[in-house]
Amino acid sequence: MSKLIFEKSHPGANGFALSPMREDMRIPDAFLRAERANLPEVSEVEFTRHFMELSKRAFGVDDGMYPLGSCTMKYNPKVNEWAARQFTALHPLLPEKYAQGVLSLLYDAGEMLKEILGMDAFTLQPAAGAQGEMTGVAMIRAYHEHRGDHKRTKMLVPDSAHGTNPATAHVVGYDVVEVTSNENGLVDLDDLRAKMNGEVAGLMLTNPNTLGLFEKDILAMAEIVHGAGGLLYYDGANLNAIMGMARPGDMGFDVVHVNLHKTFATPHGGGGPGSGPVGAKAHLAPFLPVPVLQKDGGAYRWDFDRPLSIGQMHAFYGNVGVVVKAYAYMLALGAEGIRDACRLAVLAANYLRVRLGEDYDIAYDALCKHEFVLSAARQMHENHVGATDICKRLIDMGYHPPTVHFPLIVKEALMIEPNETESLERLDGFVDAMRAIARECRQHPEIVRTAPHTCPITRVDEVKAARNPVVKYEET
Repeated sequence: MSKLIFEKSHPGANGFALSPMREDMRIPDAFLRAERANLPEVSEVEFTRHFMELSKRAFGVDDGMYPLGSCTMKYNPKVNEWAARQFTALHPLLPEKYAQGVLSLLYDAGEMLKEILGMDAFTLQPAAGAQGEMTGVAMIRAYHEHRGDHKRTKMLVPDSAHGTNPATAHVVGYDVVEVTSNENGLVDLDDLRAKMNGEVAGLMLTNPNTLGLFEKDILAMAEIVHGAGGLLYYDGANLNAIMGMARPGDMGFDVVHVNLHKTFATPHGGGGPGSGPVGAKAHLAPFLPVPVLQKDGGAYRWDFDRPLSIGQMHAFYGNVGVVVKAYAYMLALGAEGIRDACRLAVLAANYLRVRLGEDYDIAYDALCKHEFVLSAARQMHENHVGATDICKRLIDMGYHPPTVHFPLIVKEALMIEPNETESLERLDGFVDAMRAIARECRQHPEIVRTAPHTCPITRVDEVKAARNPVVKYEET
């Protein structure tokens, strides 16, 4: 195991010295440290080598297949990064008359998203999917309150939804009511009807759901909710599965968010930045966050005069660089290219589902969309090898593990999402690796239970690491 950079340190090794500071540049004594900062002392070359070594241990889509279920970790063209860099010199407080170019870009990006999602208005302000969720649900709440319908204190959330959905509803102030899935992994309409009443503000639906299944009764669900005075919120985090092929607005949804950092070309992960634009039908448009970008003739301006708005959700106008990447992506693909990306993502998922079905149980073995869920319940029952063990072993095979133990309604779940950027050869290699692990589970289960064998660290106490993380170096 490699040493920490502090362990490589020894006095005088950095060879670094500042030139004498001019008197007018001196830091006032009140701001000086009382004692020397505890920083490692290493030479420049050792510093560089240390962090280069660490960087080579990281795994990303540039290294290999990253089938992280429900997250769409796909390769994104580097030209979009170049495009975003062209806008980095713009100050967020630049007067509108000097920012017409970027405002035009933002406006057109919103128009494209309106078309793709079937919405009447859009805000690009939310900084991530979860904030997009919060924005949409806050708009639903504001809508009901504006109409004086204060008795609606509940939000319906299916048990197959993204985990952030119930959390978002709770944060906005709703009591969460879970809607169960039927034997096919879809929303149980009878349970939905039984729980939909005048106290329910709406339904938050992830579609396709976290099992990768499209809700085929979605029009009936919309009729049930709307018929009782509720609204429908669409979690568009899985838009990669339907983009260009179906639109939430045509399904009856009132408000929707989409993750640009999952579907439209921003590399996902690492804590951001993200972008979770929110689209709304006309009756919810007055409640969008301020400011809203407007086009007056040939000029663009920010509209702050919106008395029904839920307020500002993010500083300035959102993560503009992420929107630029999405704009470049949508322009490059065009309408037919977006449809092709969707078709290939769905094809890849179903290809893996069928090929892996011989060695693993398929939680709901039906035509899926962009992802599907395997179960290692058979391996656990026969050889005491679980989903986590299989994921650890997959690291040895050169693949990033899929999402594990989610959705919660599947025992020993392995949630796998390939995407349109993976070749057939790469998909076949993943199948070979998963099948090899299945054989090891039967013949040499201890190899799988003790994996990974190729990493500096094998197994850690994950509960302790989550609850008591050590995030800084302490001298012993």
